[in-house]
Amino acid sequence: MAVVTAAARVLGSSRGLGQDGLLLLRRLGVRGLAISHPQRQQQRFSSLDDKPQFPGASAEFIDKLEFIQPNVISGIPIYRVMDRQGQIINPSEDPNLPQEKVLKFYKSMTLLNTMDRILYESQRQGRISFYMTNYGEEGTHVGSAAALDNTDLVFGQYREAGVLMYRDYPLELFMAQCYGNVSDLGKGRQMPVHYGCKERHFVTISSPLATQIPQAVGAAYAAKRANANRVVICYFGEGAASEGDAHAGFNFAATLECPIIFFCRNNGYAISTPTSEQYRGDGIAARGPGYGIMSIRVDGNDVFAVYNATKEARRRAVAENQPFLIEAMTYRIGHHSTSDDSSAYRSVDEVNYWDKQDHPISRLRHYLQSRGWWDDEQEKDWRKQSRKKVRASLWETSAPGGVFWGAALWRTPEGWKVWSLGDTELGDLGVTPVMSLSGQAAWAHAPLPYPSSVAVAPCLPFAPLSLKRGTGVSISEGCVRIR
Repeated sequence: MAVVTAAARVLGSSRGLGQDGLLLLRRLGVRGLAISHPQRQQQRFSSLDDKPQFPGASAEFIDKLEFIQPNVISGIPIYRVMDRQGQIINPSEDPNLPQEKVLKFYKSMTLLNTMDRILYESQRQGRISFYMTNYGEEGTHVGSAAALDNTDLVFGQYREAGVLMYRDYPLELFMAQCYGNVSDLGKGRQMPVHYGCKERHFVTISSPLATQIPQAVGAAYAAKRANANRVVICYFGEGAASEGDAHAGFNFAATLECPIIFFCRNNGYAISTPTSEQYRGDGIAARGPGYGIMSIRVDGNDVFAVYNATKEARRRAVAENQPFLIEAMTYRIGHHSTSDDSSAYRSVDEVNYWDKQDHPISRLRHYLQSRGWWDDEQEKDWRKQSRKKVRASLWETSAPGGVFWGAALWRTPEGWKVWSLGDTELGDLGVTPVMSLSGQAAWAHAPLPYPSSVAVAPCLPFAPLSLKRGTGVSISEGCVRIR
């Protein structure tokens, strides 16, 4: 009571204490003061002046029953820099990138498009088991990748090959991964298009949907604790945002104040489910404020809009240690994968509209041509050159040589070699030559291999792929015989 008396003498009578005085007395431990004079506190505040003190929210009291409508505003606007004809809309938003960098944007996008076409056909020919194209979404890959530092960590879903391509991932390694041979950095452990590269800070893709989201948040939190001055970017589709992992990731990132960019590619479909059947709210960007995350919606077919948004989000994420959510509105022109036939759930006219009228590659080409940085002759030459590069990488991956059930064989300057798995445990998948022969008869027994120069899909029997007559080679009961 001595404390109360002293405080009262300083601040005046309890009637004149005011809110500040009451808070001071509470901090001094006088918990019963407000209870002992309830009528005085009620007289001090009217119902409209009383401020909510609930720890779970920051808001004002109202005296009218009213539910919040799902769409509080007419719709989150879509940020864009150039229109469909490649014209800059607001000069102040032009990133003013040098010609060399814009040309790298364009060549990365078109090379990815060419690789998609050739590998898609490879799957249709039975050369690889599975593939997923990136048609129509190239701008989201390249625009975001260009805005990052090369040391920023990338967690992809399975349609971000353009990020790796912009980081100069070799075509040969794209092919090796899809063919599952020993040149694949993952040694054939993964399905095709599940890329990963430690040197380029691209975490290996996993098939289960949205698992990368909380994993990316953990990596971002680690970067924050280490003062690494780097950001983590996590890619996912609007379908993955319906997974529980997305909620966990968003909430952890906000509460732990992690330097992460959540990059959502809203391409209109979760495999065959359209957005109209996925959610009732205003897309994915509208969810950000609910978690306390800074959010923006951009035109994903505008590579400059994607670049500007990602660059600013990266700058602020590192400087302020807070997460950002970017929703890139785009359209998946191709099938979901080679296992899908999208004509069963959308019309050809719908696909043609986006392919012909609002394609990110066409938009950037218009921009280049308006600047005098590109012309039809260069376009023709580059398309021819890109096809040649992809085919050369494909040939280097798949030939020369032959694959058999039980062994792999190909010619070297030293003679024919037979390769198989070594006697190590399965997790190693190391390749060991069991025999190197030149002109003599022998038998070689071996399990299914992953040879570096041969196209292989694991666990399938193969006939020779490119073995010519007259080599003195025959197959018998899973063995390779060299004479």
